[in-house]
Amino acid sequence: MASEPQKALLFAAAAAVRLLLFTAFPSLPSLLAGRVEVSTPVTSFKRLQEGLFLYTRNVSPYDGGVYHQAPLLLPLFSLLPNPSYSPFATNVFYTMVDLLSAYALMQIANSGQATVTRLFTSSRKELRWSSVAIAAGFLFNPFTVATCIARSTSALTNLFILTAMAKASQGATITFVLSMAMASYLAMHPVLLFPPLLILCYDVQSTKMKASPHTFRFIATHSRRLIIALGALLYLSKLLTGSWDFLGATYGVRLLLPDLTPNVGLWWYFFTEMFDSFREFFLGVFWLHVASYMPGLTIRLRKQPLFVATTLTGIFAIFTPYPSIADAALYLSLVPVFRHLFPLMRYTFLASSSILYTSFLGPAFYHLWIYAGSGNANFFYAITLVWSLGLSVIVGDSLYAALRDELDVERPELRGKEVKRI
Repeated sequence: MASEPQKALLFAAAAAVRLLLFTAFPSLPSLLAGRVEVSTPVTSFKRLQEGLFLYTRNVSPYDGGVYHQAPLLLPLFSLLPNPSYSPFATNVFYTMVDLLSAYALMQIANSGQATVTRLFTSSRKELRWSSVAIAAGFLFNPFTVATCIARSTSALTNLFILTAMAKASQGATITFVLSMAMASYLAMHPVLLFPPLLILCYDVQSTKMKASPHTFRFIATHSRRLIIALGALLYLSKLLTGSWDFLGATYGVRLLLPDLTPNVGLWWYFFTEMFDSFREFFLGVFWLHVASYMPGLTIRLRKQPLFVATTLTGIFAIFTPYPSIADAALYLSLVPVFRHLFPLMRYTFLASSSILYTSFLGPAFYHLWIYAGSGNANFFYAITLVWSLGLSVIVGDSLYAALRDELDVERPELRGKEVKRI
């Protein structure tokens, strides 16, 4: 367990770095907010400001077709001073969001659910990093820092995802459901994390009470609570905007992909080249592809629900329609929680090299395409494919390591021997 002075020093250093960047480079937030790698049409702070401008003048923020974020963000940010004139409060707000996310990540690491669950105990459970080291990896990750400085609303989504994971790993059912509802309300796709995290919560409660709750009653109760919480958030949004039109402007944009602004994902270029007659079919295929990972992973890795949820965050960073480096930052910050799997992973150098390679070349290729005029969309899309490949290698390699770890526990005589698929 980390000492309190270590935590205080880490949080103070992380806050100082962010506030120093905000203060020393006042144009940096606007610069990063305009980068397609950091901000997307559904997370952009600039678009949030435009929606807020309309909201404060009693005009529907969804009339202009620019604002595609959750309605309840508007009254929240309207409480802060206008960042164009007084950005300090907004800067402190985003800094606090990152610190709370790091605190939730520390709770996940301290729970021990990565190595010891109700049904599984890793033979390598002694291999683990301290929660302070894991939180430091998150707070000083350049992707996390860039997301904070750009003031992307992805930081809020990541906060609620990490809080839901932390509360599920502690068996705190009410706060888990509320955090899950908020994350799903803000970004929609986090609802796919609910089944594995519900299993995690069930396992933790069973261990604490030394008796398993009634399975179907537990599932029905918490599913009902999630539906009620989401329904309440949507109804409050309807009262705020005066109609249900926000559903199409927020979740409809994610589902139907009308805005093809380039990003680090795989969808935008594909649908730019798509014939309109095939668009609906491939939208269904792409969304089915994203959703199809959850049932298989949850069933196969039933004994390791926290690992399933972590792997799904990696899949979201690759296959959702509007990903950004914030999604990758979330996944890459959760992977070190599973320190015991690192000796079993085979392609860490390839994956880390790919991520580093694309982190430098991605902005360069985008500049060649948009500003220098010496390239085309293929330049940027090619580098995003390598980015997705690097993340895919980490996801696939960690899955292999988790399955091999299970095999070493079930068949100790095979430990250290090569395994072949037959």
